Amino acid sequence: MERKIKLKSLNEYITCKICQGYLVDATTVTECLHTFCKSCLVKHLEENNTCPQCQIVIHQSHPLQYISFDRTMQDIVYKLVPQLQKNELKREQEFYRIRGLPCPKDLLPNGTELEPEKPVVEQVAEADFHRMDEQVNVGLECTATNLKSLKRKYLRLSSQATVTHLKKFIAKKVLDGMEKYRDIDILCNDELLGKDHTLKFVYVTRWRFRDPPLRLQYRPRIDL
Repeated sequence: MERKIKLKSLNEYITCKICQGYLVDATTVTECLHTFCKSCLVKHLEENNTCPQCQIVIHQSHPLQYISFDRTMQDIVYKLVPQLQKNELKREQEFYRIRGLPCPKDLLPNGTELEPEKPVVEQVAEADFHRMDEQVNVGLECTATNLKSLKRKYLRLSSQATVTHLKKFIAKKVLDGMEKYRDIDILCNDELLGKDHTLKFVYVTRWRFRDPPLRLQYRPRIDL
Protein backbone atom coordinates (compact mmCIF):
# COMPACT_ATOMS: atom_id res chain seq x y z
CA MET A 1 0.00 0.00 0.00
CA GLU A 2 1.44 3.34 -1.05
CA ARG A 3 1.78 6.03 1.55
CA LYS A 4 1.45 9.60 0.35
CA ILE A 5 3.69 12.19 1.98
CA LYS A 6 2.81 15.87 1.88
CA LEU A 7 5.52 18.11 0.42
CA LYS A 8 5.34 20.48 3.38
CA SER A 9 6.56 17.69 5.66
CA LEU A 10 9.80 17.64 3.63
CA ASN A 11 10.28 21.39 3.31
CA GLU A 12 12.68 21.47 6.24
CA TYR A 13 15.12 19.30 4.31
CA ILE A 14 14.88 20.84 0.84
CA THR A 15 14.80 24.58 1.57
CA CYS A 16 17.63 27.06 1.96
CA LYS A 17 18.01 28.39 5.51
CA ILE A 18 19.16 31.74 4.12
CA CYS A 19 16.41 32.66 1.63
CA GLN A 20 13.79 30.17 2.92
CA GLY A 21 13.06 29.09 -0.66
CA TYR A 22 13.57 25.72 -2.32
CA LEU A 23 17.22 24.89 -3.00
CA VAL A 24 18.55 26.07 -6.37
CA ASP A 25 22.05 24.92 -7.39
CA ALA A 26 22.25 23.17 -4.01
CA THR A 27 25.70 23.73 -2.51
CA THR A 28 26.99 21.98 0.60
CA VAL A 29 29.55 23.10 3.17
CA THR A 30 32.04 20.23 3.34
CA GLU A 31 32.89 20.88 7.00
CA CYS A 32 29.36 20.44 8.41
CA LEU A 33 27.30 19.18 5.42
CA HIS A 34 24.68 21.94 5.63
CA THR A 35 23.23 22.83 2.23
CA PHE A 36 22.08 26.16 0.77
CA CYS A 37 21.34 27.79 -2.58
CA LYS A 38 24.67 28.47 -4.26
CA SER A 39 24.02 32.18 -4.79
CA CYS A 40 22.87 32.60 -1.17
CA LEU A 41 25.90 30.80 0.26
CA VAL A 42 28.45 32.57 -1.96
CA LYS A 43 27.01 35.96 -1.05
CA HIS A 44 27.15 35.06 2.64
CA LEU A 45 30.76 33.87 2.42
CA GLU A 46 31.90 37.06 0.74
CA GLU A 47 31.59 38.72 4.14
CA ASN A 48 31.75 35.74 6.56
CA ASN A 49 33.77 32.56 7.06
CA THR A 50 31.17 30.60 9.04
CA CYS A 51 28.28 28.31 8.13
CA PRO A 52 25.01 30.34 8.08
CA GLN A 53 23.21 27.53 9.92
CA CYS A 54 25.54 26.17 12.62
CA GLN A 55 28.14 28.99 12.71
CA ILE A 56 31.09 26.60 12.48
CA VAL A 57 34.19 28.26 11.01
CA ILE A 58 34.52 26.84 7.48
CA HIS A 59 37.99 28.25 6.88
CA GLN A 60 39.71 31.32 8.28
CA SER A 61 40.65 32.88 4.95
CA HIS A 62 39.30 30.79 2.04
CA PRO A 63 35.82 29.43 2.96
CA LEU A 64 34.75 29.29 -0.70
CA GLN A 65 37.21 26.46 -1.24
CA TYR A 66 35.27 24.25 1.19
CA ILE A 67 31.86 24.18 -0.45
CA SER A 68 30.72 21.95 -3.30
CA PHE A 69 27.76 21.46 -5.62
CA ASP A 70 25.37 18.77 -4.33
CA ARG A 71 23.96 17.16 -7.48
CA THR A 72 22.03 14.48 -5.57
CA MET A 73 20.22 17.00 -3.38
CA GLN A 74 19.36 19.20 -6.36
CA ASP A 75 17.97 16.24 -8.30
CA ILE A 76 15.78 15.36 -5.32
CA VAL A 77 14.47 18.93 -5.03
CA TYR A 78 13.61 19.13 -8.73
CA LYS A 79 11.75 15.81 -8.56
CA LEU A 80 9.80 16.79 -5.46
CA VAL A 81 8.84 20.32 -6.53
CA PRO A 82 6.95 20.43 -9.85
CA GLN A 83 7.90 23.22 -12.28
CA LEU A 84 10.77 24.50 -10.09
CA GLN A 85 13.47 23.64 -12.62
CA LYS A 86 11.45 25.09 -15.50
CA ASN A 87 10.70 28.30 -13.58
CA GLU A 88 14.34 28.77 -12.57
CA LEU A 89 15.43 28.36 -16.19
CA LYS A 90 12.96 31.08 -17.22
CA ARG A 91 14.32 33.39 -14.52
CA GLU A 92 17.89 32.78 -15.67
CA GLN A 93 16.96 33.43 -19.29
CA GLU A 94 15.23 36.68 -18.28
CA PHE A 95 18.31 37.73 -16.25
CA TYR A 96 20.56 37.43 -19.31
CA ARG A 97 17.95 38.90 -21.67
CA ILE A 98 17.67 42.13 -19.65
CA ARG A 99 21.46 42.50 -19.83
CA GLY A 100 21.57 41.79 -23.54
CA LEU A 101 23.56 38.59 -23.07
CA PRO A 102 22.89 35.05 -24.37
CA CYS A 103 21.88 32.59 -21.69
CA PRO A 104 24.55 29.83 -21.52
CA LYS A 105 21.83 27.18 -21.35
CA ASP A 106 20.35 28.41 -24.64
CA LEU A 107 23.55 27.90 -26.62
CA LEU A 108 24.57 24.85 -28.62
CA PRO A 109 28.27 23.85 -28.61
CA ASN A 110 28.99 25.86 -31.78
CA GLY A 111 27.73 29.03 -30.09
CA THR A 112 24.40 29.25 -31.93
CA GLU A 113 21.16 29.78 -30.04
CA LEU A 114 18.43 27.16 -29.76
CA GLU A 115 15.43 27.58 -32.03
CA PRO A 116 12.38 28.47 -29.86
CA GLU A 117 9.90 26.57 -32.05
CA LYS A 118 11.92 23.37 -32.04
CA PRO A 119 12.14 20.98 -29.02
CA VAL A 120 15.39 21.45 -27.11
CA VAL A 121 16.05 17.70 -26.91
CA GLU A 122 15.72 17.40 -30.68
CA GLN A 123 18.15 20.26 -31.28
CA VAL A 124 20.65 18.83 -28.82
CA ALA A 125 20.43 15.45 -30.54
CA GLU A 126 21.37 17.11 -33.83
CA ALA A 127 24.34 18.94 -32.30
CA ASP A 128 27.89 17.66 -32.54
CA PHE A 129 28.40 16.52 -28.96
CA HIS A 130 27.32 13.58 -26.86
CA ARG A 131 26.03 15.10 -23.62
CA MET A 132 23.16 17.37 -22.65
CA ASP A 133 25.21 18.99 -19.87
CA GLU A 134 25.88 22.71 -20.02
CA GLN A 135 29.38 23.10 -21.48
CA VAL A 136 32.26 25.35 -20.41
CA ASN A 137 35.26 26.38 -22.52
CA VAL A 138 38.47 26.36 -20.48
CA GLY A 139 41.96 27.67 -21.19
CA LEU A 140 44.79 26.20 -19.07
CA GLU A 141 48.07 28.08 -18.68
CA CYS A 142 51.18 26.85 -16.88
CA THR A 143 52.70 29.46 -14.52
CA ALA A 144 55.77 27.45 -13.45
CA THR A 145 59.05 27.06 -15.33
CA ASN A 146 59.65 23.62 -13.80
CA LEU A 147 56.43 22.16 -15.21
CA LYS A 148 55.61 21.27 -18.80
CA SER A 149 52.95 23.20 -20.70
CA LEU A 150 50.02 21.36 -22.21
CA LYS A 151 50.15 20.80 -25.96
CA ARG A 152 46.42 21.43 -26.11
CA LYS A 153 45.53 24.06 -23.55
CA TYR A 154 41.92 24.67 -24.62
CA LEU A 155 39.21 22.24 -23.49
CA ARG A 156 35.42 21.97 -23.65
CA LEU A 157 34.04 20.28 -20.54
CA SER A 158 30.80 19.66 -18.71
CA SER A 159 29.99 22.51 -16.32
CA GLN A 160 29.69 19.83 -13.60
CA ALA A 161 33.32 18.74 -13.98
CA THR A 162 35.34 19.62 -10.89
CA VAL A 163 38.76 21.12 -10.23
CA THR A 164 39.89 17.63 -9.24
CA HIS A 165 38.99 16.34 -12.72
CA LEU A 166 41.21 19.05 -14.20
CA LYS A 167 44.03 18.21 -11.79
CA LYS A 168 43.93 14.55 -12.86
CA PHE A 169 43.93 15.52 -16.52
CA ILE A 170 46.93 17.83 -16.07
CA ALA A 171 48.81 15.28 -13.93
CA LYS A 172 48.35 12.62 -16.59
CA LYS A 173 49.64 14.94 -19.31
CA VAL A 174 52.54 16.70 -17.58
CA LEU A 175 53.47 14.49 -14.62
CA ASP A 176 53.01 11.17 -16.45
CA GLY A 177 50.61 9.83 -13.84
CA MET A 178 47.01 10.63 -12.91
CA GLU A 179 47.73 9.53 -9.32
CA LYS A 180 49.99 12.61 -8.95
CA TYR A 181 47.07 15.03 -9.21
CA ARG A 182 47.53 16.14 -5.58
CA ASP A 183 50.82 17.71 -6.66
CA ILE A 184 48.96 20.25 -8.82
CA ASP A 185 47.36 23.56 -7.81
CA ILE A 186 44.80 25.26 -10.07
CA LEU A 187 44.07 28.98 -9.80
CA CYS A 188 41.72 31.55 -11.29
CA ASN A 189 42.69 35.20 -11.11
CA ASP A 190 45.59 34.16 -8.84
CA GLU A 191 43.13 32.62 -6.34
CA LEU A 192 43.58 28.98 -5.39
CA LEU A 193 40.52 26.87 -6.27
CA GLY A 194 39.04 24.20 -4.02
CA LYS A 195 39.22 20.63 -5.27
CA ASP A 196 35.43 20.13 -5.21
CA HIS A 197 34.52 23.33 -7.06
CA THR A 198 32.59 22.66 -10.26
CA LEU A 199 33.51 24.60 -13.38
CA LYS A 200 30.08 26.21 -13.35
CA PHE A 201 30.68 27.43 -9.81
CA VAL A 202 34.11 28.81 -10.77
CA TYR A 203 32.68 30.50 -13.86
CA VAL A 204 29.85 32.16 -11.94
CA THR A 205 31.94 33.29 -8.96
CA ARG A 206 35.29 34.13 -10.63
CA TRP A 207 34.56 34.79 -14.31
CA ARG A 208 31.08 36.32 -14.39
CA PHE A 209 30.45 38.69 -17.33
CA ARG A 210 33.91 38.05 -18.80
CA ASP A 211 34.45 36.68 -22.26
CA PRO A 212 35.07 32.93 -22.61
CA PRO A 213 37.09 30.83 -22.30
CA LEU A 214 37.37 30.47 -18.54
CA ARG A 215 41.10 31.06 -18.03
CA LEU A 216 42.77 28.96 -15.34
CA GLN A 217 46.40 28.59 -14.30
CA TYR A 218 48.18 25.52 -12.97
CA ARG A 219 51.41 25.09 -11.05
CA PRO A 220 53.13 22.61 -8.71
CA ARG A 221 51.40 22.43 -5.34
CA ILE A 222 52.58 24.93 -2.73
CA ASP A 223 52.13 23.75 0.86
CA LEU A 224 51.16 26.64 3.12
